[in-house]
Amino acid sequence: MPKYDRPKPPVFQRIEDERLHRKQRLAAAFRLFGKFGFSEGIAGHITARDPEFTDHFWVNPFGTYFGHIRVSDLLLVNREGEVVKGDTHVNQAAFAIHSEIHEARPDVIAAAHAHSIYGKAWSSLSHLLDPLTQDSCAFYEDHALFDDYTGVVLDTSEGKRLAEALSTKKALILRNHGILTVGHSVDEAAFWYISLERSCQAQLLAEAAGRPSVIKHETARLTQTQVGSHTNGWFGFQPLYDRIVREEPDLLD
Repeated sequence: MPKYDRPKPPVFQRIEDERLHRKQRLAAAFRLFGKFGFSEGIAGHITARDPEFTDHFWVNPFGTYFGHIRVSDLLLVNREGEVVKGDTHVNQAAFAIHSEIHEARPDVIAAAHAHSIYGKAWSSLSHLLDPLTQDSCAFYEDHALFDDYTGVVLDTSEGKRLAEALSTKKALILRNHGILTVGHSVDEAAFWYISLERSCQAQLLAEAAGRPSVIKHETARLTQTQVGSHTNGWFGFQPLYDRIVREEPDLLD
């Protein structure tokens, strides 16, 4: 069988090009989240670290439907929570959560959190996902549980607790709240969110139908290395990006 040279994340020579690329990916991620039904009123946010001002991040404007977001709608927020580019407001919960994650994890370019139905349902069970499928193995020993709920996250001290619970992992289950994912690119963070939401759905369905078979520890650990890498997450997003840009090209405006 001939060797397949898998595409790799782009490398940029100019900050301006990298910034535009991240913003385009971010707007596309919001459109996909809207299409997949991850929106819940004003809840939910995805952030992308700015490549030049690395303590700033781009985020969705508060109260705008995911499925309407364009590149030009995105806000740039600084470490103090001030909007430095854009003319609308930022969700206070988005700042409280994402600012602490970006500060605690310099490797994280993007973080995604929404109130999608299966992630919410799974979060109420207060335990980690089991390795039931090949896809869910991407999160094996690489997701954590924030086993507490104290109301809407509006303070950075609570965001700091979430960041500590996430630690070095790619995903976090927030008890009675939902799910959160991070990545070394917007593409990766968005794909892991979509995959984690579906993995929650798969386990809920399997447990409702009967007693699912769990993949053995050694096999799950091996599979995690095969499907759970940063480049796997990035690559998984590419056909989704191509789909949404073809269907809704105005997101690039």
